[in-house]
Amino acid sequence: MKIKTNGIEINYEIAGEGPWVTLSHSLACNLHMWDEQMTGLTKKYKVLRFDTRGHGLSGAPPGPYSLEQMADDVKGMLDALGIRQTHWVGLSMGGMIGETFALKYPGVFRSMVLADTTSRRPPNADQMWGDRITVAQTQGMEALVESTLARWFTEPYRNAHKDVMARIASDIRNTPVAGFVGCCQAIAKVDLLDRLKEIKCPALVMVGDQDHGTPPEMARQIHENLSGSELLIIPSAAHISNIEQTAVFNQAMFSFLDKVR
Repeated sequence: MKIKTNGIEINYEIAGEGPWVTLSHSLACNLHMWDEQMTGLTKKYKVLRFDTRGHGLSGAPPGPYSLEQMADDVKGMLDALGIRQTHWVGLSMGGMIGETFALKYPGVFRSMVLADTTSRRPPNADQMWGDRITVAQTQGMEALVESTLARWFTEPYRNAHKDVMARIASDIRNTPVAGFVGCCQAIAKVDLLDRLKEIKCPALVMVGDQDHGTPPEMARQIHENLSGSELLIIPSAAHISNIEQTAVFNQAMFSFLDKVR
């Protein structure tokens, strides 16, 4: 299903019954990144998952985009669906969008799960994201597949789960270049750490212990600045921890949501 909001069409799916939970995926993925969470979530919650601007079946206008713009996309979608409050689960870019939304629209999120994400860009952000943008624009998304998979998953997992790697590779490959570039430009400017103390809803911060893109130190900084938040370092996981360590991720997420619902 699609909703027109903030100048683009947002593709979304809804399943389950109960309090609302909204799922927000990482860069170069789509709403199916959450497939392994859906069975458990929909037993107790009404789950909204969507393709972020520039991804999946949502619109991919030329960038640059901004995190505030993507938060406005979410607000427009929630308003159109009549959702006044929701729990938020965001991984990587989805976490950054969630942080931005919570600061701009306080009171909408009943809780937040922030996984493998950051709130402050590293010193080399402009060069790092600029290099990836150049590759995408000059060589296409195919040229980013192998290096992205190597960052996102540990080598033992990649070697043992070729079927999963093929599925995620396809998602990366099929991400529109304009959407990838626009979102890279937004991510490169993230700078929210000093404002996180303004967010008052309960939060669970999770990160893979081998996540080099948004490492555990970043998660600790978020945890330290979100009053009353919980922190979990997930063993034997890199960046896409909800897929690499599904059981651990799900157990932590379900326990947290059941406690704060």
